[in-house]
Amino acid sequence: MKKILSILNYIMIGIAFFGSFYYVITRDREIGLILKDASILFTITAPYWIEKLFHKKISIVIKFVCVLFVFSAHFLGTAVELYNHISYFDKVIHTISGALTALFAMLLLNVMGMYHKKNLFFNILFMLSLTLLVAGGWEMFEYVANIFFGGDAQRVALTGVNDTMQDIIVATLGSIVICICYVLEEKKDRDWLVKGFMNGIK
Repeated sequence: MKKILSILNYIMIGIAFFGSFYYVITRDREIGLILKDASILFTITAPYWIEKLFHKKISIVIKFVCVLFVFSAHFLGTAVELYNHISYFDKVIHTISGALTALFAMLLLNVMGMYHKKNLFFNILFMLSLTLLVAGGWEMFEYVANIFFGGDAQRVALTGVNDTMQDIIVATLGSIVICICYVLEEKKDRDWLVKGFMNGIK
């Protein structure tokens, strides 16, 4: 299974690399578009260079989840422009991003030695807070990018503040789902999704 996930990772990285390079050469004419597509190689390989930089062992499952998300959100969504061609693709990605942020919040607590099983309220609050921070921070990043490079990533011209607020709301809902899963795991003393994910970095 680990070998299969590793191969899938390299396939997605390869497709994203050559695909983004193709778009940079044949389509992109503005600096904002060039940076957007060229940065894919940096984002999609993040688990690998983070592993080397911090000398931590990251499980292949976490690597696969990260690569798959970046491949879907950054390459398919932004470079291939599925955000513009498939209804609610953007909302699905933001929902997943909220769920993943909550999972990484618990992973972060565990790595920092701050996770305590009995501190249920704090753990849930940390997951929700980090999700809101990341979701809000991303929307601010898009806003600033629009100012400097042009474009309308937040679809302000079409939706006003609706798209931005909906993105934050669905990300929060994704995080809430993970919080519920976490509570159930603690109550039943099981290592399922959340607690299993927490042990992915050693």
